[in-house]
Amino acid sequence: MRLMEFSIPKTHPCFPGHFPGFAVVPGVLVLAQVLHALQGREGRLTGICLPQVKFLRSLLPEQQARIELEGAMPRWRFRVCCADTLLVSGEIVAGSGA
Repeated sequence: MRLMEFSIPKTHPCFPGHFPGFAVVPGVLVLAQVLHALQGREGRLTGICLPQVKFLRSLLPEQQARIELEGAMPRWRFRVCCADTLLVSGEIVAGSGA
């Protein structure tokens, strides 16, 4: 299920140090977008755990990405894709399931 599309502007303050000469979106920023999308759908979640995350490709500044989510409380699988390319996949567990 497609949940949200996003891009990180090249003016974001993370880019000068990540990495000079070849900016890529830090993984933690991608995961923050995933959690934001999930909480937008499910409401505030507590006890969040990410037991499995795979970073397969880099997301570049201004690149459009989409978040896909499957599952239900307390466990979801997510994918972050750019066009047909899988960038990140993983699992989120919340609450007592964490």
